[in-house]
Amino acid sequence: MLIFSVFKKPVLIFFPPDLQLICESLPHIMGLLDRLSGLLGLKKKEVHVLCLGLDNSGKTTIINKLKPTNAQSQDIVPTIGFSIQKFKSSSLSFTVFDMSGQGRYRNLWEHYYKEGQAIIFVIDSSDKLRMVVAKEELRTLLNHPDIKHRRIPILFFANKMDLRDALTSVKVSQLLCLEDIKDKPWHICASDAIKGEGLQEGVDWLQENTIQYM
Repeated sequence: MLIFSVFKKPVLIFFPPDLQLICESLPHIMGLLDRLSGLLGLKKKEVHVLCLGLDNSGKTTIINKLKPTNAQSQDIVPTIGFSIQKFKSSSLSFTVFDMSGQGRYRNLWEHYYKEGQAIIFVIDSSDKLRMVVAKEELRTLLNHPDIKHRRIPILFFANKMDLRDALTSVKVSQLLCLEDIKDKPWHICASDAIKGEGLQEGVDWLQENTIQYM
């Protein structure tokens, strides 16, 4: 007997007493139930998201904070190359390619552009000296052939808003010339990744606009 809970009430499925037959049948039955879940809208759609930005902007901390509390890492270390993380919203399952922002690894970004269905671009709003570098990396991203002609949603986090010398999200938007982005939906949120402030607003926007893009 297998208890399956796709529906609100458990569904009991009875098998013949032959153990070998059960083992052979189970993958097919689970596959059928998995497809049924998709048809009924019970299975979340998976979205591939690229998380980009300069090193030390808080990308990994943001993605970590978006996970359930029991899945969050206690120690955040700089990303080397890239890492793959997952989190869920109310209707989507996000697979995030958390790309290293160190200068020697930024050339890896473009190899994942084709796979991306949405972009999270994180800016350290307290790092005024490197704002021009962030702007240049963003411009390179937007002009890449795998991104340029796609209406891919971009969520910007003006992170570290808790720091005293942090720029407002409006000022960050001006410095990055975000108003020049006319062919893609975009949104900027002020955020404090450590406390989680501003993150839900961003995820809600990303969910809505990614569904439209899909």
